[in-house]
This record gives sequence, structure tokens and C-alpha cells, in this order.
Amino acid sequence: MPLLKVGDEAPDFETVDQNENKIRLSYFKGKKVVLYFYPKDNTPGCTKEACNFRDEISLIKKKGAVVLGVSIDGLDSHKRFSEKYSLNFPLLVDNKKEICRKYQTLKFGLLSKRITYIIDEEGDVEYVFSEVSPATHSKEVLEKL
Repeated sequence: MPLLKVGDEAPDFETVDQNENKIRLSYFKGKKVVLYFYPKDNTPGCTKEACNFRDEISLIKKKGAVVLGVSIDGLDSHKRFSEKYSLNFPLLVDNKKEICRKYQTLKFGLLSKRITYIIDEEGDVEYVFSEVSPATHSKEVLEKL
């Protein structure tokens, strides 16, 4: 299936983050959402990408946006990853791969591809990053916000 495209309604979902807070995409109506999918906690590229978002979070918030990271890792993995690197944004648990399926990010049904959606204040896809470099991605996102 092709990725969602600009103008599509972003599918709502419900899950928990690394702190067991219930999260729904619809909770963020009125704000932009940087919904970034990544393959696996504690791997070199995913760590670099997450730490760059951590370091840029104040600039992202100034632009009226929130960051939500998604992988198929479970609660305990997300909690350890977040604590180890002092991540200051939610990592969403998708161990049943439901969010990845809705956003068409699964690679061979196993892991998520590295894809980011910027979702506008109304809940529609505003921008899609289908090619992501972990080292520079947070800067690219800031440019599009």
C-alpha cells in the first residue's frame, strides 16, 4: 500500500507512551504533530534521530508542534530507551503494529520504515518524509514546520 499523502486525513489511534500515559492522535487537535516512525529502540540510527529531536524540542514547540515517536517496541523497551537518553517527548507503544499499519510504514511486516508525517492542526497530513537521514532529520522537520 502507498504511504498516506498530503491532504489525507491522518488516521486516529489510541495507545500508551513510555510512561503509560494514554495517547490518542485526536488529543492533539489544534497543534501540529510530528509523527515519526523508526525501526528499533537503542540502535545507532534510531538513537541519533531521537536525540536530535530531544535537542531540538524547544524550537519545535515554539512552532506549535509536538513530537511523537513510534516503533513496534514494547513499553519496557521504550521506557529504558527514553530514560537512557533523557528523551523529552512521548514514544508510542505499537507492539501490535496497528499504528504502523494505519500509516503504511511496515517493512516486510516486521519493523517500521523510517518515515515521518507532519500532521496539521486539523488532523490532516501536511507533509510526508519518506526518505529520512537520522543525522539531519530534526533540522529538516524544523524547516517544514
